[in-house]
Amino acid sequence: MKKQMLGLVACSALVVGLALGSVGAALAGKASTSSGPAGGLGGGSQSAYSSSMMGTLGRGGMMGSYGPGGMWTNCYPSGLMAGGNQGTPPGQRVTLNQAQQNAQRYSDQFGNPNLAVDKIMECQRNFYAVVADKRTGHGAFEMLVNKATGAVCPEYGPAMMWNTTYGMMGHMMGYQQPSGPMTVSATQAMQIAQWWLAQHQPGATTEASDQFPGYYTLHIRRNGAVTGMLSVNGYSGQVWYHTWHGAFIRMKDLHA
Repeated sequence: MKKQMLGLVACSALVVGLALGSVGAALAGKASTSSGPAGGLGGGSQSAYSSSMMGTLGRGGMMGSYGPGGMWTNCYPSGLMAGGNQGTPPGQRVTLNQAQQNAQRYSDQFGNPNLAVDKIMECQRNFYAVVADKRTGHGAFEMLVNKATGAVCPEYGPAMMWNTTYGMMGHMMGYQQPSGPMTVSATQAMQIAQWWLAQHQPGATTEASDQFPGYYTLHIRRNGAVTGMLSVNGYSGQVWYHTWHGAFIRMKDLHA
């Protein structure tokens, strides 16, 4: 119980940092979040989501982590928020296959045989994994694996704040998660992502999205290579640029 409480405290501190910093409000002068095209989808600001992030974990159940000590602090490297921790974590000893195994063990803790790791990517600062739900054919949630410790935690940002099934927003401080089918289609999400890129990263393109409960995540490409990632809210069309991965190294598709 004591470890769990410490994990919750660490998580709460992380969440407060997200709320105040909006996960790196800028990266080289580029805003992390933005509404959709004028006159189209989008509207509202990130503060509408982040202002209610303080409090206990929500109904999604993504509590704790898999890995040494079972605590959140072992998953998120120091300085990772807001695009910090610019280099590769010192003492890296976790391989892509080990990260995949740890991610699957984390997923197995839900006791749902339909959840399986579908994709894992090695990035400069972390491993990124997608867990898919075989029943829906879509993503269930995203998570990070620490490159030095192998610990696994839910990815912060959209995975925590926008995921209507596995996220941690729940009913924190009276916040009500959107419900019902998403009003932004996958095609519209690509259009919004491309609009955002035209404003902030001219010359970059996007590709078909991974759909999650409440939002989409899309890879950013330049000259055919993955250079980044962003998410689009499935109800508001809001864009959230992922600042925390660093350079992309390689990807393994498992097609769960």
